[in-house]
Amino acid sequence: MIIYNVTTKVATDREFQWLQWMKESHIPAVMATGLFSDYRMSRLLEQDDTEGPTYVTQYFADSLEQYNIFSERHQQGLRQSAYAIFGDRFIAFTTVMEVL
Repeated sequence: MIIYNVTTKVATDREFQWLQWMKESHIPAVMATGLFSDYRMSRLLEQDDTEGPTYVTQYFADSLEQYNIFSERHQQGLRQSAYAIFGDRFIAFTTVMEVL
């Protein structure tokens, strides 16, 4: 199993809007690609939230091939939609992990 992990720090003044967008638009769009079987969203605790809270969204794929298809065909467009809505009010980085 492959985990596509997205860690995002969101500006406090956009947190509610970002959470709503994630739940109602972004996560459904990622899942609609059919390349992930499940997802999980969490808020990091014991972090410096001075500049805003940090969230982790994990998407689970059955194979690296499925993740690679997502990366090649969908990732950039989905990322651009986030920047179009939130501009510089968030920062995100991604990692890809294999469950052993």
